[in-house]
Amino acid sequence: MTPVARLVVDGDDVVVRLTLRERLLARRREVRVPLAAVREVTVQPDWWRALRGERHAGRRLPGRFCLGEWRHTRGRDFVAVRESGPVVLVGLWPPAGYARLAVSAPDAEAAARAVRRLLDDPVGTPTPLDT
Repeated sequence: MTPVARLVVDGDDVVVRLTLRERLLARRREVRVPLAAVREVTVQPDWWRALRGERHAGRRLPGRFCLGEWRHTRGRDFVAVRESGPVVLVGLWPPAGYARLAVSAPDAEAAARAVRRLLDDPVGTPTPLDT
């Protein structure tokens, strides 16, 4: 099983929506942070560079995926990363609950551009970002 989490903007929130299997592994339904808390959006072409610190809650299957919460000296990140392909990194301001969201995306550049565009021109309907 590889994560197929999706990064979505729903109203004023950035949401990482998880599949049923991912929900069981991560022990949460979704991750929701305010769009106003987004500090930066970047793309990391190497999945392993998106991880920092140590796994705190969630699962990792070597060669396949990392899913859940990672803790590090700057706080904690939520990751839904396939161990191949690029990752969208969403840096967050406190008190968002996480320092960063890391989500694998087939077209990470397009997903990052879509979030950046929404930061400049917010919309009120859910917007899938093809992650």
